Amino acid sequence: MPVGLSTTGLANPLLNTLTGASGLTFAAVWVQLHTGDPGASGTALVSAVTTRQLASFSTAALGALALSTSPTPWTMTTGETITNISLWTASTAGTFLWSAALAVNKTVANGDTLTLNTCGLSLAPLAA
Repeated sequence: MPVGLSTTGLANPLLNTLTGASGLTFAAVWVQLHTGDPGASGTALVSAVTTRQLASFSTAALGALALSTSPTPWTMTTGETITNISLWTASTAGTFLWSAALAVNKTVANGDTLTLNTCGLSLAPLAA
């Protein structure tokens, strides 16, 4: 059964835990690019550029958080369409935290630079 969050009192600590700001902590959050849904383990459809970039997030407020600085841009090595990202606790291996679809798919070519300008996560109460 889904659990509804009635206040941001629970949402903010959970969001901060997902980015290592408090609660369950880890040293950093790393972003990986995908050409489709990363799946339940975060390992499906990884971009040809397998390098994960370090991300910094703001402290959660009002049930939401966002990037505080953009990760280092990726230099693409082949033509492909980036549709999703996954977030991890390490630059390689590590623990898969969560994934998200991009608001707009990005088609890239070899040598293009791809910058992730925004990334947010919010938790809202379930409707009664």
